[in-house]
Amino acid sequence: MFSRRSAIAGICTLAGLALPSAVVARAAPPKSWRLRPGDTVGLIASAMFSDDLFEVEQIKSTIAAMGLVPRVGRHVTARYGYLAGTDRQRAQDVNDMYADKDVRAVFAVHGGWGSARLLPFLDWNMIRANPKLLIGFSDITALHLAFAARAGFPTIHGPNAANRWEEASWNSFWKLAFAAETPLFRNPETQGLDPLLQERWRTSTIRPGKAVGTLIGGNLSVLASLVGTPWLPDFEKKILFLEDSGEAEYRIDRMMTQLGQAGILGKVAGIVFGQCTRCAIGIPDYSGFTVPQLLHQHLAPLGVPVFHGANIGHVSNQLSLPVGVRAEIDAEAGTIRILEPAVA
Repeated sequence: MFSRRSAIAGICTLAGLALPSAVVARAAPPKSWRLRPGDTVGLIASAMFSDDLFEVEQIKSTIAAMGLVPRVGRHVTARYGYLAGTDRQRAQDVNDMYADKDVRAVFAVHGGWGSARLLPFLDWNMIRANPKLLIGFSDITALHLAFAARAGFPTIHGPNAANRWEEASWNSFWKLAFAAETPLFRNPETQGLDPLLQERWRTSTIRPGKAVGTLIGGNLSVLASLVGTPWLPDFEKKILFLEDSGEAEYRIDRMMTQLGQAGILGKVAGIVFGQCTRCAIGIPDYSGFTVPQLLHQHLAPLGVPVFHGANIGHVSNQLSLPVGVRAEIDAEAGTIRILEPAVA
């Protein structure tokens, strides 16, 4: 197991030796500039609070190990109930980071709950005029989806700043954010691994085929909670990716039913359901549907390529995945091929 500082620092040393040549930005859609060693990046807390100053110092060390310079938002250590400050305070930190010309990307510190509450208070005209990568996952899905709908530039669904940045997470993030590459993502090979690891890394084809479209998605619970709000993008011909954690089977069923009856599932070109971590009701002798059975029930009839098990979500070595760029999925091979750079 890699420590987040040693793993990032080691790879970053190599990365700094040979960054690829610049990619010319296209007029539409706008893209953020790639990250380079020495760039200043913002730290925001759009959801749960972190009043542990030692943790904040650890997070700053993680960012520094990436070769970047952290700038902590004013309200990251504030507390308002279970939130990092009031809705307006948390929104102001986001607005400040996008208005600051010295800040080149924005990392969410934590997930939890609360990001959706600040969406009405964001300065969308200003954010749209200042494309910068937003990095985070879980509750940060609310920001990813709203950015896709209102800002129009790519973001990255990857570890929050306080999470462990293990090798696969860092490698995939570096390829997207620093190198402007278009990688092929797949789970590690399972041949020769012990049976438990083989099961963990195995992908399952729900409906075979290939599909091309713009990647959109994130946490299932957060996405479902935004149905009926003005913060969801158009899902027509998109590649939808989903993940979740700590949800019982009946709740997965309920949320997938909601997405289906809201017309979202019927619009997409393909679906990747990543990991559903600890998604079990925990009742002895439970005899209801399993999560894989539910996914087959809801997704197989759609008539589009679908696979399950990509290492996306609340798991170690989760992939950093771009939101808002075109990609191709191969449901039989269990792969996601990025077709355009996420940054310029």
